Amino acid sequence: MEVLKTMPNIVRFDPFEDLTRLQREVNRLFEDSNRVPARNGGAGAEQVAARAWAPSVDIFEDHNEIVVKADLPGVKQEDIDIELTGETLTIKGERKFEDTQRKDNYLRVERSYGSFQRSFTVGVPIDQDKIKAAFNSGVLEVRLPKSELTKPKKITVGVE
Repeated sequence: MEVLKTMPNIVRFDPFEDLTRLQREVNRLFEDSNRVPARNGGAGAEQVAARAWAPSVDIFEDHNEIVVKADLPGVKQEDIDIELTGETLTIKGERKFEDTQRKDNYLRVERSYGSFQRSFTVGVPIDQDKIKAAFNSGVLEVRLPKSELTKPKKITVGVE
């Protein structure tokens, strides 16, 4: 009987324990990287920090044009720049944090602020003189009409 009492406790092996511990550490690192200590040094306090962001876009095409729609909530029309160089469309802009007077009063800031830039290869020649852009309710819509050279041309077959 005394032999059993002196044996060490048996620990059940969990093959996923190391992976679970690693996942918790990685999660903690990501949470800490988004948290910036406030000036007062409060535990867990966060302050306004600019983060890079990229607006979501939808791109579709028909026989006549390519349409790009970009979600730009909180961006002012005058802070948007659209450029077509060759076959590359570039949309640039900035969403500014407006409440800089009270930024120390914020407990959490999850929306992203700062500059953004998205570039897309159009892939077909565009009639640059007919490009139109509209900005309504935080959605930018850019219409890129295809050049007449790229549109299909119907050819009738004649009898000789």
